[in-house]
Amino acid sequence: MDKAGFTILRQKGSHVSMEKTDATGRWRTVVPLHREIARGTLHDILKQTGLTREELSKLL
Repeated sequence: MDKAGFTILRQKGSHVSMEKTDATGRWRTVVPLHREIARGTLHDILKQTGLTREELSKLL
């Protein structure tokens, strides 16, 4: 997420709150720091960040 311009706001346990501000607005999400992320959770993160699957794949 750092590569996409997101910065860490805070961390509590195994979850990190991240934020990005750009011309289209402010994007915020909470990312779990687990080895595997559930499909639905990943879908919600993509919706909350405005990223597509392809954009996320390029960042990994």
